Amino acid sequence: MVRAKEVSSRELLDGYLDRIERLNPAINAVVTLDVERARAAADAADAATARGESSGPLHGLPTTIKDAIATEGIRSTGGAVELRDHVPTADAPAVARLKRAGAVVFGKTNLPRWSGDLESFNEIFGTTNNPWNVERIPGGSSGGAGAAVAAGLTSFELGTDIGGSVRIPSHFNGVFGLKPTFGVISQRGYLDHVDGGTIDVDINVFGPLARSADDLDLLLGVLAESEVPAAKSSTLRVGTWFDTPSCPVAADYRALLVSAADRLADAGAKVEEAHPPVDFDAQVMLFSNMVLAAMSPAYPPDVADAISGTHHQWIRNDIERSRLKAIWAEWFESFDVLLCPVTLTAALPHLQGEFAARRMTVDGVDRSYLENVSWTGLIGVIGLPSAVPPIGRTPEGLPVGVQCVTAWHRDRTAIEVARRLGTYDVPPGF
Repeated sequence: MVRAKEVSSRELLDGYLDRIERLNPAINAVVTLDVERARAAADAADAATARGESSGPLHGLPTTIKDAIATEGIRSTGGAVELRDHVPTADAPAVARLKRAGAVVFGKTNLPRWSGDLESFNEIFGTTNNPWNVERIPGGSSGGAGAAVAAGLTSFELGTDIGGSVRIPSHFNGVFGLKPTFGVISQRGYLDHVDGGTIDVDINVFGPLARSADDLDLLLGVLAESEVPAAKSSTLRVGTWFDTPSCPVAADYRALLVSAADRLADAGAKVEEAHPPVDFDAQVMLFSNMVLAAMSPAYPPDVADAISGTHHQWIRNDIERSRLKAIWAEWFESFDVLLCPVTLTAALPHLQGEFAARRMTVDGVDRSYLENVSWTGLIGVIGLPSAVPPIGRTPEGLPVGVQCVTAWHRDRTAIEVARRLGTYDVPPGF
């Protein structure tokens, strides 16, 4: 539409700003705006359009960025009071790529302190709500990103994911998200502690959230720093893993997962209940150990030392990870994609306080809140790509998604499966 001059970049930007003014107070997704510089950038994009010029595939598209990602000239806090007034002088490489492709960055979205929670709240900006039900969480840590995309407050979003932080907000808010193959998109500029962003963090990735699989594919092409092969075009071989005794999903959610797999089968895919021969609990425990070490710089030194373990322990864990990668690689020689849950339920009611002490109810059974990152941690610890499309809504009207997991660097095939399964719907009132 911008290319065809059906709408200008300035009109798009002002449209989003109007929606933020009217609709953001109910969900508190967008927490910082940079209006004047964004209007200048939009006007410059429109002037280029008038000359028949384009800066790239995102030319003139206004967007927001998760507040854990360094953005030049815009307050970027990581959700931490220590960075309350932090204004970076340079963009994270991923943000720079978006801008070079023509995007107009006009604001930042909310998150938990140091991206370390499923609730998106912090002392600076308060709590973000789910646009489908403001009594529910939008997920985390890219919760503001997921809510903003779902509510139509931005063209798309750039989030981060170390334990599910793109995938869970996509699942809870009914949007599309991609956790890319580890290392495909630069994660420098990640504000996960004071002085963060100068090294790559184990397990962590940057990934896009959007309202369609086509947008994910477009954004992957802009953001990727290495070549990602085209999606597989022949008949898909699909495995499903919807059950495990230690981490069962809610019945209403499981029914929607099965229905999604059935749709693929009806469309010609070869679908069967199958998954790599790994111990679910052992691989999730490996994730727990390694993610604690990766996130330890966010904690006081004594706590960080206690949870991170020794370097020798990390090496032993990395050796075990290498063994598991070989098992998954062999399985993906026979299958193109694995479908599995994102969390155990649809979006949960708001619940704050100490993360490890929280409890939740799944089909009437009291369970640990920590189980919400089991299915995402299973995939994240070995760096596999996972696209999450919205696949339907529970009887309560809450959207849910599914992880479409593929072999390393087969991100576009994961997106293609998401395209076949998912449809974005506008939350009521938005």
